[in-house]
Amino acid sequence: MLSAPKKTGKPWGYELLWAHTDRYVGKILHVSKGEALSLQYHEKKEETQYVLTGRLRIDLQPEGGTLETFELGPGQILHLKPRTRHRLTAIEDTDVLEVSTPELDDVVRLEDRYGRTGSR
Repeated sequence: MLSAPKKTGKPWGYELLWAHTDRYVGKILHVSKGEALSLQYHEKKEETQYVLTGRLRIDLQPEGGTLETFELGPGQILHLKPRTRHRLTAIEDTDVLEVSTPELDDVVRLEDRYGRTGSR
């Protein structure tokens, strides 16, 4: 079945939802230079992210671990297990291909520069 991706504006850029089934979800996250997603984690959702273009900084804290910061660029992959705290911040305009389990509303925001907090 043919369809078009669903584009949703976000304060940090936008996301293109290009696949959504009961088993997986596919998105492209466009994060504008200098913008950041929430420091967040997911109770059940598991994600793998692939940087298509641009560069970003990732703040990453596995459950029970220490918060560390890394830089990612094109071709690099990040796998996020449930309960891993994470935040993406774009060093330059960045596009990230994200594949995840289908729990789209499983977001617990710990910090957010745009005033969004709590669970969704």
